Amino acid sequence: MRCTPEEALWMYETMLVIRKYEETMVKVYMEGKLPPHIQKGLAFDIGSGPVPGEMHLAAGQEPVAVGVCVHLRDDDTVVGTHRPHHFAIAKKVPLQAMTAEIFGKATGLSRGKGGHMHLFDPAHKFSCSGIEGASMPPACGAALAGKKLGRDSVAVAVLGEGAANQGTFHESLNLAGVWQLPVVFVVEDNGWAISVKKETATAVTSNAARGAAYGIPGVDVAENDPLAVYEAAGEAIERARTGGGPTIIEVKTHRLLGHFQGDGEVYRPKEEVSGLRELDAIPAMAARLRGESIADDDLLSEIDERAERTVAAAYEFARTSPLPEPAEALEHVFV
Repeated sequence: MRCTPEEALWMYETMLVIRKYEETMVKVYMEGKLPPHIQKGLAFDIGSGPVPGEMHLAAGQEPVAVGVCVHLRDDDTVVGTHRPHHFAIAKKVPLQAMTAEIFGKATGLSRGKGGHMHLFDPAHKFSCSGIEGASMPPACGAALAGKKLGRDSVAVAVLGEGAANQGTFHESLNLAGVWQLPVVFVVEDNGWAISVKKETATAVTSNAARGAAYGIPGVDVAENDPLAVYEAAGEAIERARTGGGPTIIEVKTHRLLGHFQGDGEVYRPKEEVSGLRELDAIPAMAARLRGESIADDDLLSEIDERAERTVAAAYEFARTSPLPEPAEALEHVFV
């Protein structure tokens, strides 16, 4: 399965939007959190600044999101993780409303009451959760609903390689196998479950191999390459859409930043991160587009400028949007 030039350009531009969005968030998130008397790297006020609370960024993992979501329709479901921005953007969640949600503004997806780990957009069938491993049961539910209604929609559950050691992973794969659900489990293997290296906590090299225990095909994508993900995801989503049941895909991807913003990463060798940046998929994709005459320098510059404008407009919308009124505090929530 090969992608079309249009699909390749969409994947490249979407990766650029995601990267620029994350790079901007790195700066915005720290605004007001680090008073001058506090030494950088030692402590900051997590509740201050325009974006309070924890922040988990996905820079480096863009190929997984675009390689999967390029195959999805509006009526397909994606359930993301606590590190959700790349999949939300690739699933076409409106960027301005998503950013306003992260800023806690009234114009956000959930009127600013969910924050960055609880993005919820029913119109584009995207949601996520701050709980590790929580994506799989809801994705199975969405897949079951589609099947019961006689539709050919599919559901995608995104999880990290650490979440594959939780009970919910095995329970979800078992039910998906028994009921032959149209669901694809996408494992983002960035090698680190917070600060725990994969090989110290996981008995198998590839979580895709665990699908065999439940009669589910497993695919291991060994490179952080959007086109390699495109091929694996395309076959899995087509299998699910045509009644062939679930698939598990594990992608070896790269987490360029810490587990959370402000993470000192004392557990990770500094040279590992510098080495990963040399493998960055975005410049590699640009070179491929040039090499295959899909894009020249002028078109790449145009795409870059458009991505820059898209991201800037989203942050401007969020900054200038109003906060919710105090009287709304108990509306649209469970009390």
